[in-house]
Amino acid sequence: MLKIKESPAVFKSYSISQLRRIPQLEKFSHHELLSMEVVGNVLPFKVNTYVTDELIDWDKAPDDPIFRLTFPQEEMLHPLQFSLMEKALRHNQDREHIKDVADSIRELLNPHPAGQMEFNIPEVEGNSLNGLQHKYRETVLFFPSQGQTCHSYCTFCFRWPQFVGMEGMKFAAKETEQLVEYLRRHEEVSDVLFTGGDPLIMRTGALRTYIEPLLNAGLPNLKTIRIGTKALSYWPYRFTSGKDADDLIALFEEIGKKGIHLALMAHFSHPVELSTSVVESAIRRIRETGVQIRTQSPVLRHINDSPEVWAEMWTKQVAMGCIPYYMFMPRDTGAKKYFEVPLVEAWEIFRKAYQQVSGICRTVRGPSMSCTPGKIQMLGVSEIPTETGMKKVMTLRFLQGRDPDWVVRPFFAEYDPNATWIDELRPAFGGNKFFFEK
Repeated sequence: MLKIKESPAVFKSYSISQLRRIPQLEKFSHHELLSMEVVGNVLPFKVNTYVTDELIDWDKAPDDPIFRLTFPQEEMLHPLQFSLMEKALRHNQDREHIKDVADSIRELLNPHPAGQMEFNIPEVEGNSLNGLQHKYRETVLFFPSQGQTCHSYCTFCFRWPQFVGMEGMKFAAKETEQLVEYLRRHEEVSDVLFTGGDPLIMRTGALRTYIEPLLNAGLPNLKTIRIGTKALSYWPYRFTSGKDADDLIALFEEIGKKGIHLALMAHFSHPVELSTSVVESAIRRIRETGVQIRTQSPVLRHINDSPEVWAEMWTKQVAMGCIPYYMFMPRDTGAKKYFEVPLVEAWEIFRKAYQQVSGICRTVRGPSMSCTPGKIQMLGVSEIPTETGMKKVMTLRFLQGRDPDWVVRPFFAEYDPNATWIDELRPAFGGNKFFFEK
């Protein structure tokens, strides 16, 4: 097992109530700070000293991409929503009233998109398993209760309801027993994805209590364990020289020795997250265990909406031994209006970035919408000959579907350069519904 002697920085995080204690914010105006507090009382805010000291270029803030990735901006709320929360804070209302105002705004932000509550929660003998989601045949998502926070919060995060304390909005499971039983009953499931939050916010001892029952259950259908994490971006010391980094690496090795493939689904939204010496050490150490690191991010206005950023990011990731996996469209929730990029523009970004990289980087897929019926990829804009001339259409396909028969099945939508999500598209050639709407 590779040992890393690098000493970690001191981990310290700030919540919205501690915003004005962040030293680098001293240069910001009262209005700018107030705006962050207003939005941070609706959408979750948390940042740590690794992000503030190592990743943000404060000479460029507020235009720095990592600053926008972690600090709330006024435009992330509709002006009326912003005004409502600002008024509640300005009048120094009690905390319960402020929470009620915040929750009323949150309800308008589509807190659980893509049918997560309605369609994804499985049952065993009539009992809902609220810490699991089963949308695609081969993959079950598991939400360990102790992993439902993060080292820092992303302002685009589609799982923001996990962090704001709204009644009935949180997915969480206290133990793995129900998961094991569900996998026994569903032999079609080969992959379990630990998600959150961030499962790697947990100490290794806690993570073991969730993973070891899977390793010891003797499930012939379980081939892969995935861990969705932003820790490589926001706290890479977790893998190098943190308090139990060695134990975490040992756990990774134990999973491999059991014959189960372990994949880290790492979220990198900008090349600067790959630029520090500690993230290089962390990636190298993880790869020594045989673990695969697959990388993904949404394409985000203000942060990475250029082909050059994506081409640089994919090239760096491959050079460091990671596998580019997905470019996503921002989900239709939370601050989507602030971050959204039209599908046609996202495809142009993807296409131009794809053209700049070698074939070894072209494992990446996108731009993809994780919507109610499944993961739908924007393949491009095509011109189809018709009786009246050439007609522009948008070409799409399923990468994953609630019905496996939909996968890799192309279909066409009317050309709309402004559409940002599947529900804004109409079938091409006069159809009333897409085939999957039946």
